[in-house]
Amino acid sequence: MSNSRIAAIDVGNDSLKGIFGKLDYELNIPNVIARDIEDRPVIGIEELDSKDPLEGIHIKVHSPALKENNVIYRVGELAAKSDNSTELDPGSSKSEEDQTLIMLFAALALDAVREENAKTFTKNNNVLDTSYILGTGLPLREVKEGKDAGYRSKLLGSVHQVEFLVTPKYQGLKVNLKFEEVKVYPEGFAAFINLVMDNDLNIINKDLIDKPILIQDIGGLSTDIAVIKNRNVDDDKAQGFNLGVSEALEQIREEIRSKHGVELDSRRDVVEIITKKTNRNHIMVRGSRTSVHDITDRILVDLAKKQYRLLRNVWQKNSQTEICYFVGGGSAVLKDYIKTLNNNLDGYNIDFFEDEKESIWMMANAYYKLISDHLKRTSKDNNKSEDKEKKAVKA
Repeated sequence: MSNSRIAAIDVGNDSLKGIFGKLDYELNIPNVIARDIEDRPVIGIEELDSKDPLEGIHIKVHSPALKENNVIYRVGELAAKSDNSTELDPGSSKSEEDQTLIMLFAALALDAVREENAKTFTKNNNVLDTSYILGTGLPLREVKEGKDAGYRSKLLGSVHQVEFLVTPKYQGLKVNLKFEEVKVYPEGFAAFINLVMDNDLNIINKDLIDKPILIQDIGGLSTDIAVIKNRNVDDDKAQGFNLGVSEALEQIREEIRSKHGVELDSRRDVVEIITKKTNRNHIMVRGSRTSVHDITDRILVDLAKKQYRLLRNVWQKNSQTEICYFVGGGSAVLKDYIKTLNNNLDGYNIDFFEDEKESIWMMANAYYKLISDHLKRTSKDNNKSEDKEKKAVKA
């Protein structure tokens, strides 16, 4: 374990968020991939290494966990600029998509090759051998269907290799990824942990910890509503739904293209238009700032109504609930619309995280806390076992 590095990774529909080591590195990569050729053309190839690796992730991935093996991909910002880029489709399962694994492996490899980790992992020629202790998660629906076990087994017991091709600074490096341990958490429970624990695993919200609460996590492809009672998720009453924001974002993107002739690279571009601090819901059309309020409002109000209906139905079955917290990237998109709906109706006791970064990074932070807590408890148990063995030997 001494040479294993902690990684807490949330492969969200919009982007991957990763926290590594002792909170010493963070990664945020748009969840977009595109198939590519080995020698991708680069203008100014001699200046490649002066660029940011995150803007030019170009890799070949080998893993027995993948349905399509040894394929070359552009990842993140580079992929978003491609004509053949792919994002996760509504209705797909995160645990069964190659894209989830490609994003995960790319993030780990990008952490591994950093100079700061030169003493952590061994390197022979251009090949790094790594070991990670991973904390990650899946939508509640997939965990209830038992898909977490299959996802975990895909990662454990195999070597997964990422080869950097035409990537700034890392061209020609290969990273062998092994997992010493993998913990897969249900996303709703992770959100609760993040609400009540700080990074040192101390309870920070004593008023909340014993209350019956709901946590509605709106993602790109799905929505989880966790029912928290007695500090635990009520597995029977917690529900997952195939309703996220990605379909609405895609619809907005298509209508903007159709009405204004503006091609947006990805759903993330749509999110930025909706959530930016100034000139919200405006785009540039032939150099003129143009409102797209009519498109965004109509589509997002409809989605907010559907999300509110989910809340109402779950709350009715859990009538002693005291508050519902909305979390996740989708909540940041729908926040104003859901608040307006709630104010205009009878209204429930609901709350959002005004700090957008906190809401978006909530899952990654939670996985970090959970995997750290697991390692802390495992270490204590091991120490107790060693003490017993020593006492037995002395006796």
